[in-house]
Amino acid sequence: MQVSRIAAVGALTASAVVVLSSPALAHVSVQPEGAAAKGGYATVNFKVPNERDNASTTKLEVTFPADHPLSSAMPAPVPGWEAKVTKAELDKPLEVHGNKVTEAVSKITWTATGKGVEPGFFQKFPVSVGALPEDTDELVFKAVQTYSNDEVVRWIEVPQEDTEEPEHPAPVLALSAAEDDHHGASGAEEDADAEEASDDASAAAANTTADSGDSDGTDTTARVLGVVGIVVGAAGVAYGVLAGRRRGGSAA
Repeated sequence: MQVSRIAAVGALTASAVVVLSSPALAHVSVQPEGAAAKGGYATVNFKVPNERDNASTTKLEVTFPADHPLSSAMPAPVPGWEAKVTKAELDKPLEVHGNKVTEAVSKITWTATGKGVEPGFFQKFPVSVGALPEDTDELVFKAVQTYSNDEVVRWIEVPQEDTEEPEHPAPVLALSAAEDDHHGASGAEEDADAEEASDDASAAAANTTADSGDSDGTDTTARVLGVVGIVVGAAGVAYGVLAGRRRGGSAA
């Protein structure tokens, strides 16, 4: 009995060690560089880890949300990869900056031109997106990861609140509150500040001009008085010389 108990405890301990030592499953995710504010534009990174020891990731397909379409999505160049942007016609046109947009990005596909994402590495795929919707707190991007051995992993399961994370969760982008400058409030304040600054600058320029005029008038008066003084002094000297000559002539 004692030997059986010891064996059972040893087996449970070994199982616990295996469970605790197994790494957490990595998956394709999306994160913004800075903030991803509602109604604005942002640069987001799709992060793709390689989960295989004997194959490389050679292709990534990211499907954009159809319920909240994005009119603009521009991938940044990634060395060793080619990017293809696919657009689709919208059932309901979007209004962006006062213009109607009839199509939106439906998918971006990255294909490796070299070795791809090798075992033990990950790759980021940056994309500039916008305008972000204002009527939702998050965007779901479904992704499909293809390996060099033709294995395909679909990261398409939408996480739900108060439930455990699914085995293959889709990348989810959390949106922050809209910024004031997007709605024009800060822009108006900036315009008002600029106008006030312009008025202050004009007033300062006018005061400077007035001060310059007063200074010029003062300098002119001083110069005139100086010239007059010199003339009067020269006249006095001449008069003195003439008077001296007259006195000398009378004495003779």
